Amino acid sequence: MAIQWFPGHMHLTKKAITERIKDIDVVIEVLDARLPGSSANPLLAELTGHKPTLKVLNKQDVADAERTAQWVHWYNAQQDTLAVALDASEPAPARRLIDACHLLAPQRGGMAKPMRVLICGVPNVGKSTLINTLTNKRQAKTGDEAGITKLEQRITLADDFYLWDTPGMLWPRIAAPESGYHLAASGAVGRNAYDEELVALELLRRLQVHYAPLLEARYRLNLAPEAVAGMPDDELLAAIGRKRGAVMSGGRVNLQKASEIVLTDFRSAVLGRITLETPHEFEAWRAAGLLADAEREARKAARKGRKGRAGDAAQRGAA
Repeated sequence: MAIQWFPGHMHLTKKAITERIKDIDVVIEVLDARLPGSSANPLLAELTGHKPTLKVLNKQDVADAERTAQWVHWYNAQQDTLAVALDASEPAPARRLIDACHLLAPQRGGMAKPMRVLICGVPNVGKSTLINTLTNKRQAKTGDEAGITKLEQRITLADDFYLWDTPGMLWPRIAAPESGYHLAASGAVGRNAYDEELVALELLRRLQVHYAPLLEARYRLNLAPEAVAGMPDDELLAAIGRKRGAVMSGGRVNLQKASEIVLTDFRSAVLGRITLETPHEFEAWRAAGLLADAEREARKAARKGRKGRAGDAAQRGAA
C-alpha cells in the first residue's frame, strides 16, 4: 500500500514558498533524525533551486547516534549544504544555526544586507519547537500531530536576521513506499491517509532487523532478541498486544489497539534511540521508487498512444 498525503493547505504552502524564495538567502530544512532521508522533501529542493541549505537533523537525542553521524556526513558532502544534528528544545545547540547560516551566506549581515532565512520541514518534525527555542518565546504552535502550523509568518531573530516560517509540507507523490511508511510512523502524515496496523507491522519489521533488543526490553516478551527478530511480524504485534492488555472478549487481540501502542511508543521514543534508515538504504529505496514511477508513466503513455491510434483508425474506417 502506497501512502500519499498532500491536502489543500499544502498547495498553498507550495505557492507561498515559490513566491518567497527569490528574496531568501538560506533555506533551513528541519528533518527528523530518525528518518533523515524520508523526511527530506524533494519538492522543496525543486522550489528553492540552488539556494544554500542548512539541514537540521532534529530529535537527535532519540535517534541512533552512529547513524546520525552517517547522515550528517552524507548531507555535508552535498553542494551548498551544511548539516547539524540537535535537539530543538535545547537552547545552546539551536543558537548555532544562526552562525551556520552566516557560513552559508557570508555576504549577508548587517542592517544594509540582513540575513533572510526560510525554514521548512515536513509536518510534526519539530520545526515550531525549534523556532520557539531560537526566539526564547512561544512564537509558533506545537503539537504531536501533522499540520499544526497553517500560515506563513515572519520572525525577527536579530535586527539583521529574519526568519520566515512555513507550514509543514509533504510532496504530491512519495516514490519510495518505505519512506511513506516511515513518515506515517513518525506522525508526519494525516491519520486518515494510512492504515495504522499496516504501518505498525512495517515499523516492527524494521525494528526486528536492527533493534530487536529494544523491543524485548520494552515489551518483556520473555524471548531472546534473536527469537524476537525471527518472529513473523503479525505474531509479534499480537504478542505485544497481549502483553500490553489489548485483549477483547474471547481472548482475541485488538490489533488496532496494539498498533496504536507500537506507534505511540516509537513517536514518544520510549523504545529507545532508533533510526529507521541509513543513507545507503534510502538511496536504494529512492532509486527503485523513481524507476517504478518512470515505468508506470511509460505504460500510461503507451496505453494513451494505443487509444489514440485506435481512435484514428475508427475515424478512417467511418470515412
